[in-house]
Amino acid sequence: MDIRFVPGSRPRLAVAVLSMLALAGCASFSKDGGFTSVEDTTRQRIGKDVKWVRSDADRDVLARQVDGLLAKPLSADDAVQIALYNNRGLQAAFQELGLSEVDLVQAGRLPNPRFQMFWARNNGEYKIEQTLTMNIFALITLPLAQEVGQRRFERAQREAAMDVLRLAADTRKAWTLAVAAEESVRYARQVRTVADTGAELARRMEATGNWNRLQRNREQGFYADAALNLARAEQAAITARERLTRLLGLWGEQVRYRLPERLPDLPKAADDLPNIEQLAMEQRLDLQAVRLETEALAKNLGLTKATRFINVLELGPGRVREGSSSDPWKNGFEVGFEIPLFDWGTARVARAEAIYLQAVNRAAETAINARSEVRETYQGYRASYDIAKHYRDEIVPLRKRISDENLLRYNGMLIGTFELLADARAQIASVNSYLDALRDYWLARADLDMALIGRPTPGGAPAPALSPVQAAAGH
Repeated sequence: MDIRFVPGSRPRLAVAVLSMLALAGCASFSKDGGFTSVEDTTRQRIGKDVKWVRSDADRDVLARQVDGLLAKPLSADDAVQIALYNNRGLQAAFQELGLSEVDLVQAGRLPNPRFQMFWARNNGEYKIEQTLTMNIFALITLPLAQEVGQRRFERAQREAAMDVLRLAADTRKAWTLAVAAEESVRYARQVRTVADTGAELARRMEATGNWNRLQRNREQGFYADAALNLARAEQAAITARERLTRLLGLWGEQVRYRLPERLPDLPKAADDLPNIEQLAMEQRLDLQAVRLETEALAKNLGLTKATRFINVLELGPGRVREGSSSDPWKNGFEVGFEIPLFDWGTARVARAEAIYLQAVNRAAETAINARSEVRETYQGYRASYDIAKHYRDEIVPLRKRISDENLLRYNGMLIGTFELLADARAQIASVNSYLDALRDYWLARADLDMALIGRPTPGGAPAPALSPVQAAAGH
């Protein structure tokens, strides 16, 4: 419905209304695009820098920093920093933050004014109508719409920070798997060397008539298994390294980066976290994000109810000329609004309420799952520490003492060469088992750190199957 009033001149009222509307539509973009909060969160949580590449100059600066980090053997911390600088998928995720800011700015701006003109002529008589209208109701609801947009923008900031932290955790785990895989290759080569020595000795023993064919074939079979397991270990190392390379965003000559020869040592003690659930509830960014989403939807529900009956109210100055072209203009204003004759807005309100209740239940589910995830990861972390510590303090030293005793017995001609070789295989297998347990500990440590700030990435440590070295030693 449009209502036109054309009394005397009201230019001052029109100017005042238009000035107020113009000021209301002055929302603008921030200088940093909201990225400062992402940088601050990253420094606080993991002590690393993260950059949003927006120009070729930014990319050149980061490329030089990446090259400097690749010039030395790559530590876990350096790998994380390279991924935060160089991963293109992360840079693409940052664009979602930019899109969210676009929505926020748009929420703070009013629709453009609408100009309408009617022109008619008949035998020198004219009728001309000109109106300039604005959606006044949008101005009334502007603060609420801006608040909703601000909450969504803050949620996007937390999601961007979550992407950063998840990439950091995935990179740390990939680095651990790559280093552990290369260690397994070195020990698999030792097993193959021992197996080769045994097979050659068995061949000579058979040639001199001291061994039968069955005994010789057993040693030859062990060598064949050791060679196959080495090939598998080498393939696993290639796979682990390439996964790390993808997370680092490296290509060309950069893929020749060097890794350390071994994983970091096991800490002296595991962390004791009796209040781990409370810490997770306070720190997890996914909980903060879903809380903001729920609050935004609650505000949006209020906005929907506010606009249930009238969602368009237009007001603006107008003027009419009737008669000859020399007749004066008649000034006034025009009001237009929607009449809720058929659609009373109940469907919009019901939809908003359903979406809100859906978000409430998802928020509750997220909180329940977070508590479970952090308990699970903490128990896995403590168990992996205890297992690795048992290998380090009990099994490996015990195998070393047995090996030393067997060497003395061999020197005293109390045992033969094959018994000594079998003992060497068992000792290598115990050391490799400790390395596997150490790898599992560092993976569990990364999962625990991630669980305290967000949902950990599924997977991590391989299934508890025999490693190539263990499989060969158990032949």
